[in-house]
Amino acid sequence: MATSVLTTPSRRVRLAPVGAAAPGPAAGAMRKHERVTATVTCRVAPRLLRIDGTMNLSLYNTMDGAKQPFVPIDPAAVRMYVCGPTVYDYAHVGNARPAVVFDVLFRLLRRIYGEDHVKYVRNITDVDDKIIAAHRASGEPIEAITARTADAYNRDMAALGCLAPSVEPRATHHIGDMAAMIAALVERGHAYAADGHVLFDVSSMPAYGRLSRRDVEEMIAGARVEVAPYKRGPRDFVLWKPSVDDEPGWDSPWGRGRPGWHIECSAMSARYLGETFDIHGGGQDLIFPHHENELAQSTCAHDGRPFVRVWLHNGYLMSEGEKMAKSLGNFYTVHDLLAEAPGEAIRFLLLQTHYRQPLDFTKAALARAKRALDRFYTALAAAGTYDLEAEPDGAVQAGLEDDLNTPQALAALHELLNALNKAADVNKPALGARLCASARLLGLLSADPATWLHGAADSADGEGPEAGWIEARIEARAAARKARDFAAADRIRSELDGHGVVLEDRPDGTRWRRA
Repeated sequence: MATSVLTTPSRRVRLAPVGAAAPGPAAGAMRKHERVTATVTCRVAPRLLRIDGTMNLSLYNTMDGAKQPFVPIDPAAVRMYVCGPTVYDYAHVGNARPAVVFDVLFRLLRRIYGEDHVKYVRNITDVDDKIIAAHRASGEPIEAITARTADAYNRDMAALGCLAPSVEPRATHHIGDMAAMIAALVERGHAYAADGHVLFDVSSMPAYGRLSRRDVEEMIAGARVEVAPYKRGPRDFVLWKPSVDDEPGWDSPWGRGRPGWHIECSAMSARYLGETFDIHGGGQDLIFPHHENELAQSTCAHDGRPFVRVWLHNGYLMSEGEKMAKSLGNFYTVHDLLAEAPGEAIRFLLLQTHYRQPLDFTKAALARAKRALDRFYTALAAAGTYDLEAEPDGAVQAGLEDDLNTPQALAALHELLNALNKAADVNKPALGARLCASARLLGLLSADPATWLHGAADSADGEGPEAGWIEARIEARAAARKARDFAAADRIRSELDGHGVVLEDRPDGTRWRRA
């Protein structure tokens, strides 16, 4: 039986355990093993700023290669842009890592500066050569491919606990912005038209390469572009390119065509965040050429004004000890992983490694992450009463304020878990509330403990036993143990184990969860 949250003027809530009777004389007759779950909703109130608008947050700026105190341009309007997906297929777990990392930062910024004072933009690239290739391979219309896969991406990221960004612009809705920026670059002598293309003239920006710290030869090799006869220099990159009849295209001063990849983010970030904003994030693989090119064209289009204050990049992701590849059988899409494990377990695993470090994603580690969350939810289920506006633990927030040190924050969460498990019953509500509020900063422990531990049936095939049957078998086992028929009790335990039901005998009764 599900439970519901009721708020009161005192902003506290007491929750009926799963299986409890309606209020009245019979309510105290609840069986011991039913006293195990509670629903909790924790709101994390914004932290007050110091008078100078700064906090203790420090972030590693890729541009300077150092961890620095974060000082926003305007504490009342903190702005962040993160490169989003190219929507032609399901997102793999490597695509999920930046979504989760920057979701944690989004949550932390909202905690520090207030929800109404942080703007997070994450784009969708819905015009790209990979999309065109998917259309030609399947015959499915491009609009159908991009709509379907964009929806799938957002569902998958929501299943991982990611908040929706403040704005999610699509490239095809901002072709005019891109064309205007390209025209400005041509007018200022930073770009030129040639053979139906418009290219950025890298030689016009002496500081090109500063973000990625590459010399000329490395940049030419890293760009992996054809040295076409219409290019003035081998490092020059495409801002606009012609489209043939069966490709998406828009009319422009340079002929029918479509934008290059790099100009998209420059135009959309300027549209929603202004010419200069606080944070630009993405995967390490985007530093060159994508972010280097964004920096060049944005700076030059805006007469040299700064583009981004802080560049953040998450590390690479491996899978089962190797680079992900379909041929190796270690290419995991989030869509497929969600059929095997809860999204929160995937998120928990991604956060166990510091965002700037390489991460090896394995199925074995995912199973361990699920078991770790089981322990958290079991403890929360026993806590009973929560303050809806509890403050998060200072050690958890301090870990996140130290360049998003999620391993440190998770270690502090485990300390809270240990304290909760050891606490007297009278102290459990306050500790449970603190644990819940702290976990929310990481996007964790957002599920109803009853749903997490008990569910309704096996989520993989829909054929798992119902909770009522499980509880009846637990009652039968308890009766067998009381009668000292331990063989029968063991048979029932084995029967439940065969159905994926894990039992935990405790002084206050037997608790259960689905494996």
